[in-house]
Amino acid sequence: MKKIAAAEVKKLREKTGAGMLEARSALSEADGDQERAEEILRKKGRVKAGKRAEHLAREGRIDAYIHGEGRLGVLLEVNCETDFVARNQEFKSLVHDLALHIAASAPLCVSRDQVPKEVIDKEKEIYAEQARIEGKRGQILEKIVNGRLEKFYQETCLLEQPFVKNPDITVQELITGKIAVIGENIQVKRFTRYILGE
Repeated sequence: MKKIAAAEVKKLREKTGAGMLEARSALSEADGDQERAEEILRKKGRVKAGKRAEHLAREGRIDAYIHGEGRLGVLLEVNCETDFVARNQEFKSLVHDLALHIAASAPLCVSRDQVPKEVIDKEKEIYAEQARIEGKRGQILEKIVNGRLEKFYQETCLLEQPFVKNPDITVQELITGKIAVIGENIQVKRFTRYILGE
């Protein structure tokens, strides 16, 4: 087995946010190959990602993204568990990518549980009326309303939107992947999107 230098462990930790023992173990398993070690950490981390959700996320970053010569701006707070991860380049990049996504995709809220009940009721009312006009009744009408409401969530809730840089995954899947790599709970706390003149 190849002896792993401390500098190699440090490099992997800075890139992934993994703990010292986890980084050393992954590098040993990968015979010192940084890319393979990162992949090993990711595979192990995906299993842990679900468990990390219950950990408190009180550290993090606030990021600002300004677009179009100052015509559009986003302020975003994303939390993690430790200040070590908050300073990690991978975490910083994630936060910036999320701010850019919010600027481009204009979500109304972070998750569906933040959509006000009156907004949901109004949307259901509109979808039901549209379905009635189309001649739908009974259970079919209910299924159509529920289907259109799901689409509404996917369009307006940040975590359910397709990620602007890779539409094959949702923003939640992007975050879950980063939790797997970094090894800490990550939560989008809040955001504000500004458009000049609105």
